[in-house]
Amino acid sequence: MPHSFGVRARTRHMFAKKFRQHGNPNLSQYLMKVKVGDYVDIFANPTIHKGMPHKGYHGRTGIVFNVTKSAVGVRVNKLVNGRILEKRIHVRIEHIRASKCQREIIRRKAENEAAKVEAAKTGVQVNLKRTPRLPKEGYYLAAPGGDGVLTTIQPLPFSDLV
Repeated sequence: MPHSFGVRARTRHMFAKKFRQHGNPNLSQYLMKVKVGDYVDIFANPTIHKGMPHKGYHGRTGIVFNVTKSAVGVRVNKLVNGRILEKRIHVRIEHIRASKCQREIIRRKAENEAAKVEAAKTGVQVNLKRTPRLPKEGYYLAAPGGDGVLTTIQPLPFSDLV
């Protein structure tokens, strides 16, 4: 039963680094390009205590609204008493990762634009909508014997051997 209600209470595994991943962040983390409107994941780096987000924002995805010298302002949705509020927090760059949430959308958008150009050239109408994966087509399974003769199997009658 927890009795402490500190800022880092119940973060034993959340703010722990993986095996052989200890130490300071790489320089590429500090040189990461972040622009207003980018999607970023908030992932607290326990090595750097300055500018660390609260544990409630750990693992959340947000949109950058401000970029400063060493920190980034992020808009994050947070569930508070049954309603979703948009929170604006500033987090140091060490606790930010570029999000992969838009990759599939951007890839599909590029494919759709290429398909539109190809359809305009050929004059064929193309469907750009996403469709769910359909069930597999039905087929007849070949008999294992290969001769095409069906064999009927019946159980043997019970016989008491006593």
